[in-house]
Amino acid sequence: MKLIVFVVAFIFFAGCSSSSLEITQKNLLKKQEQLGEMLFFDTALSKNQTQSCATCHNPERAFVDDRENGVSQMASLGDDGHSLGDRNAPTITYAALTPEFHFDKQRGEYIGGQFWDGREKDLKAQAGGPPTNPIEMGMPSKNFVIKRIQNNELYRESFQELYGVDIFEDSALAYSAMAQAIAAFEKTEPLAPFDSKYDRYLQGEYQLTRLEDLGMSLFFSNNNTNCATCHVLNNEFGKKEPFTNYEYHNIGVPPNRALRAHNGVKEGNVDEGLLANSQVDDVKQKGKFKVPTLRNVAITAPYMHNGVFQDLKTVILFYDKYNNPNRVLNPETGKKWQEPEIAQNLNLTDLGGKKL
Repeated sequence: MKLIVFVVAFIFFAGCSSSSLEITQKNLLKKQEQLGEMLFFDTALSKNQTQSCATCHNPERAFVDDRENGVSQMASLGDDGHSLGDRNAPTITYAALTPEFHFDKQRGEYIGGQFWDGREKDLKAQAGGPPTNPIEMGMPSKNFVIKRIQNNELYRESFQELYGVDIFEDSALAYSAMAQAIAAFEKTEPLAPFDSKYDRYLQGEYQLTRLEDLGMSLFFSNNNTNCATCHVLNNEFGKKEPFTNYEYHNIGVPPNRALRAHNGVKEGNVDEGLLANSQVDDVKQKGKFKVPTLRNVAITAPYMHNGVFQDLKTVILFYDKYNNPNRVLNPETGKKWQEPEIAQNLNLTDLGGKKL
């Protein structure tokens, strides 16, 4: 009987053209993306059913957390209604372009990965983190998440169609499938549309204003600002520019004391950045954070890994203080710039430039 099944299977496979197989694969991928989209927006993945992935990554705000949260959007509020993180939720737009976390020997730098410290290698691994994080979606376990998913008939049918009829017999495998589906949705074109004025300018469909043209000239000028040293990677993507080299650097960002006054993190606590990644043990990586994309940056305030700056202009002036001795005051506080949270390992080379 088994031989007959094998022969029939072979005949079926041999009789299928490569084009029909491609169509089948595309259809399965489309269904996986649709499943991932439903999961992304489903509050059932959180303990109290108040929070979905989209809660902290709002598609109407370039997929960042635009809730006030009592801390001016600096960090995300958990499903329990009181837990606050210590880092700002980054946009997931264009996150699919991020390479897997690795050490590049040629560049001598850690590259890629998800989260500010690269602790998850790819989107699938990242998607599996928040549901069971006690200060995020708060589910007690992966098994608990899968039981919640099984309560939904559409989910049950979709999981079994995509991943096999016995997928729910192993909750770890089912949980992995859930993360894979969410990641598939996050890789779809609407999350990386490349449709800004700058993109249209590159295609010859938009003419820059005088101010925009001057800003672009300064941005790409290594003799003036050095912005493009970290926020450009056009050699790989051509005209589809993600505006990040995916490296990690310490640029002297100060601690966000206002946030920590709310979230219970003690004064004097240090966020070690890349060194907090369990895959990294080199103390020279302490205080480094991943270079973020500048895509949608105008509407993804507040800024830096801890949301310490509210205005984009403040970020520019913060960089300028390294080159302009007269740039002594933070315009948001009217006081002197705070000292870096971690003073060692500052990347003064790339921070160098002419004063603005």
